[in-house]
Amino acid sequence: MTRNMAVIALLVAALAAPVAAAEAPPLLGFTPAAAEEQAALERRFDDRLSADNLRAWAKHITSRPHHVGSPWGKATAEWIAEQFRSWGYETRTETFEVLFPTPTERSVELLEPRTFTAGLSEPPLPEDATSGQGDEQLPIYNAYSIDGDVTGELVYVNYGVPQDYDELERRGIDVRGRIVIARYGGSWRGIKPKVAAEKGAIGCLIYSDPRGDGYFEGDPYPEGGYRPAEGAQRGSVADMPLYPGDPLTPGVGATADAERLSLEDAETLTKIPVLPLSAADARPLLGALGGPVAPASWRGALPFTYHLGPGPAAVRVRLAFDWSRAPAYDVIAVLKGAERPDEWIIRGNHHDAWVNGATDPVAGMVTLLEEARVIGELAREGFRPKRTLVFAAWDAEEPGLLGSVEWAERHAAELRDKAVAYVNSDSNGRGFLSMGGSHTLQRFMNQVARDVEDPRHAVSAAERVRALAMVEGDADERERALNGTELRLSALGSGSDYTPFLQHLGVASLNVAFGGEGQYGQYHSIYDSFDHYVRFMDPDFAYGVALARVGGRTVLRLAQAELLPFEFTAFAETVSRYVEEVEALADELRQETDAQNRLLELGAFALVAPPGETRVDPPRRDPVPHLNLAPLHNAVVRLRAAADGYDRAVRDAGPGAPAEARRRADALLLHAERALTRPEGLPGRPWFRHFVYAPGLYTGYGVKTLPVVREAIEQRQWDRVDAGVAATAAVLEAFAGEVEKASAALGDAAE
Repeated sequence: MTRNMAVIALLVAALAAPVAAAEAPPLLGFTPAAAEEQAALERRFDDRLSADNLRAWAKHITSRPHHVGSPWGKATAEWIAEQFRSWGYETRTETFEVLFPTPTERSVELLEPRTFTAGLSEPPLPEDATSGQGDEQLPIYNAYSIDGDVTGELVYVNYGVPQDYDELERRGIDVRGRIVIARYGGSWRGIKPKVAAEKGAIGCLIYSDPRGDGYFEGDPYPEGGYRPAEGAQRGSVADMPLYPGDPLTPGVGATADAERLSLEDAETLTKIPVLPLSAADARPLLGALGGPVAPASWRGALPFTYHLGPGPAAVRVRLAFDWSRAPAYDVIAVLKGAERPDEWIIRGNHHDAWVNGATDPVAGMVTLLEEARVIGELAREGFRPKRTLVFAAWDAEEPGLLGSVEWAERHAAELRDKAVAYVNSDSNGRGFLSMGGSHTLQRFMNQVARDVEDPRHAVSAAERVRALAMVEGDADERERALNGTELRLSALGSGSDYTPFLQHLGVASLNVAFGGEGQYGQYHSIYDSFDHYVRFMDPDFAYGVALARVGGRTVLRLAQAELLPFEFTAFAETVSRYVEEVEALADELRQETDAQNRLLELGAFALVAPPGETRVDPPRRDPVPHLNLAPLHNAVVRLRAAADGYDRAVRDAGPGAPAEARRRADALLLHAERALTRPEGLPGRPWFRHFVYAPGLYTGYGVKTLPVVREAIEQRQWDRVDAGVAATAAVLEAFAGEVEKASAALGDAAE
């Protein structure tokens, strides 16, 4: 046990006692009598969960590679559909035809100052039973790279994010006409070729440095769970911050007869060829670089001095692809609600993998199946959900969320009308519960986490997270943990199947998983296998059962609540914090700009160049103008007042209000998140419509909150700030108006 884990264990015990002694707040959305019935239902649900099922199903699904378009991918979808049918669900499989390029040629050669040809393969291991399925495995590549044959000097660009190029420019290093090599990490992989192309590079290599998930972290596989030297990370590099899903059918479902863009018009394909490398293949390339020594924060764990280049290393990269379409099979299983069939609770996880995918996605997929199995069993014994449950097993998530996006686009009108919430999982391991999502569900999810026990410790999943915050959190997180304040949901950017629901359709969404204590070095490699999982991730599937308890409680409480369990004070507090952050961002930029311009006038930047190096002065920046954020502050004031008013209405009437009043309030609550979207979408990327949460243009998976305002400030596009403030304030005001209407619906019943 590490020192931090020992400290966390002690803090768990210390924190749990006072919390347990305190009276638990009432269950959101339920009267006391209904809450007792719900607790009894959840006990029956818990008692039937089986780790043996998770293990058997995981071994079955991971027995062969099952990427989109593969024979085992189709067989897996058919098998999943059979399970749902056997459990009593109305089940259908929807098929989409999606662009899925696979490589026909891959080559990376070091030409100067010596020669080397990259192996571009992962060796099978005797300790891993499925690692030798070579003919069925997708090779090491990045999906949606363009074809290309390029030769040029090599430049090391660290993580390949915009700030890294700023540092190179300060050192006088230009990547135009050259090939860049970036390490994984720091941002989503698709950002690296995007920025490289914008800077004029002609090719991009992305490698797995052992500092990130290899021997620097622990013993590599098979001795330990971390990435071996020959292990490489496959993955999509489509420009998903523009739009996810099938690159040829933005905004419409990719059915057989859908109108499609030409490849030349598909904006999300890369502009330069891109290929991932293992540490073993990257080592000779990086070792051949000359030029300045890389900054300390840029140095990985390979056994040599990291240099930036350019050259003398010269590299040739050749790539060609079969640009065919592949069938994607989404399995949809429905248990119709007895009282409110037109209110849908959607629970999803994807079933496709880059190779065998034991952690990503099968560990999440089998928990969803077990939740559905038990609920189906309860339904055969007489239980019927009040609202409709929709279980979804998505295909083609790995190339870019294709299965979920195409389904959501095809059914957009119906989903906007009926979807209450979308609950997502993706991968799972052992350790700490992570929860992200719409902050209108923050208090609800805190109650779920409170009521699920950690399988290794006699405390709740919530208390383990608080203990972790006490050890590793910032000052605010430690204070909140010490005071027992509710856990904050993380804001959702992108990278999994919640994206089309939350950010395109405005459906309140959640993403849940356990992790943090496994040896997670097999991501997107052939070693993400059943053998790896049962040794280094969740050996007895205890945390798989825990995730099923989280997912099961979430969907059952949403389905059974007498009043939908949305709550708005946490959302108002969160948005207020976001407004303070963008204000602080503007102030920080103003101070940095003024200081930089003063130093330029003094000629001070030459003083920081190390001996033997030159530094190029940064450009002079226009001063940061006064930014009028008052409309945002005014919207937050109204939002807080609306949240307080709704709290009073719930206290006065709430779940005990007459049925018709609750129906009127639910109809408003169901659509409230939609008010945070605008049909024209975000500037320059209209597919994304949510004005509170969006993936960043240059972070990819990483979220940008209040994105229109925040990114305009970050990119110093001052002429866009006022319009962004006005649009964002308008959606916040509209949202507050929906909350006020819901309060009025309940208030009328209380009078």
